[in-house]
Amino acid sequence: MNSFTRAIDLMQREMDVTSLRYQVSANNLANSEVPNFKRSDVNFESELKRAFESEKNAKNGLKLTTTDPRHIQINTPYDYRDVQPRRVVDYTTTAKANGNNVDAEMEANNILQIQMQYRMLTQLTSFEFGQLNTAMKK
Repeated sequence: MNSFTRAIDLMQREMDVTSLRYQVSANNLANSEVPNFKRSDVNFESELKRAFESEKNAKNGLKLTTTDPRHIQINTPYDYRDVQPRRVVDYTTTAKANGNNVDAEMEANNILQIQMQYRMLTQLTSFEFGQLNTAMKK
């Protein structure tokens, strides 16, 4: 996979995750006064980082020959395209007397950040395709 394809794929995946984050934060905000509601978050980047590190380690690491699919694989790269965003519920904190742990102001700020991040991702995607368009004209 060439670098352009990979960059576009990563930006598209991040835009999908950003959209999911927006939905999760909006749900948190909508339920900020519901008794015993626990806020959720989206985990994606840490798993993506782990996938990239496994690719790097597979190139530099020790390779073992396996003769059976049941053999333990070592330094097998974890394909970043297999990484899926996970919703994580925070059961550990309680911010209010009613058992709810949503801070409405923090969620509103999260939504603003998510909107700015999505806008930046669309601009980056547009820039990448603009670069390709310029290269094709020459």
